[in-house]
Amino acid sequence: MTLLFRYLAKEIVLATLLVLTALLALFALFDLIRELGEMGKGSYNLGQILTYVVLSLPSHVYVISPVAALIGTMFALSRLSIQSELTVMRTSGLSISRLAAFTALVGLGLAAVIFVFGEFVAPVSEEAAKRLRLQATSSVVAQEFRSGFWVKDDLSFINIQNVTPETTLINLRIYEFDRSYRLTSISLAKEARYSGQSRWTLVDVEKTSFDGARASVQKLPMASWNSVLTPDILSSLKVQPEQMSIGNLFAYIEHLRENRQKSTRYELALWFKALRPLAVVVMMLLAIPFAIQSRQSGGVGGRLALGMMIGIGFHFLSQLFSHLTLLNDWPAMLSAFIPTLAMLAVAGAMLAWKEYPGRVPGRFA
Repeated sequence: MTLLFRYLAKEIVLATLLVLTALLALFALFDLIRELGEMGKGSYNLGQILTYVVLSLPSHVYVISPVAALIGTMFALSRLSIQSELTVMRTSGLSISRLAAFTALVGLGLAAVIFVFGEFVAPVSEEAAKRLRLQATSSVVAQEFRSGFWVKDDLSFINIQNVTPETTLINLRIYEFDRSYRLTSISLAKEARYSGQSRWTLVDVEKTSFDGARASVQKLPMASWNSVLTPDILSSLKVQPEQMSIGNLFAYIEHLRENRQKSTRYELALWFKALRPLAVVVMMLLAIPFAIQSRQSGGVGGRLALGMMIGIGFHFLSQLFSHLTLLNDWPAMLSAFIPTLAMLAVAGAMLAWKEYPGRVPGRFA
């Protein structure tokens, strides 16, 4: 690594971390204001609220990392440009393409760290935050319907009234059908605890079996139940798809497909999460044309504001394609790629504009 690359990398990384810290502080303030309205419910006190806010920060890091990378890179390169350091570098032979390559290398390093952070730290932290809040305010997760959660598992339909923070199922009903879709049994259990290897232990079970016009009832203190449902899959009932890890998202998508259920929302979350590190690199490349300028060119604040607006526009463009995909059943992978590819095309065009001003009409000064 050259001395120049290390210097640029240090400036960009420090500026990005500074911006990321500022944005996280802003998000933490918003979370704190929202949670203060819940203080006093159950045992939810100020100390637990502050812990919840801190545990929620890692999930924000993954979401705002592209915007932080954009603003941080613009801030670092603009400062070097205003102080004429970047001008000296370019006069000494640093081309726009080489600067873009250096920035992309820094971006790849940041993207790798952010990917590991978002895949292994954020889901665990978010789950801990949810569990803390649920244990303090109540003993169960909010129900999806008035009748509880409904899940299809092969030829069975499962109704779960409540799920505790420890993923214990409360007031469980299992409706089993045969291949001809005739109801064969209904099992009612007071609770179910996961035993491992796709096996659950049912407590206080009442099983009604149907054989033609006959019905028999059997009561058991304990029973074993095999199901593809696991605590990781059931975590989707407590955590939004965007906050799940890629591994859990993939497993839940496979579960939905096996049961012929719609998985578009989870596929979108999977692809957007997988492409987030790439978006960091693209945003850093996009920052270069807005940051490069001479001391006499002026309009620094306006250019930075325009660049930040493009970053915010990227976020809204991603949200727009997400909603359109859910409404029109578009391919999730394509919808996730389009916003990133659009920003990459804009960045490439603007970098070429800067590199070869005489060959491109209407130079962006």
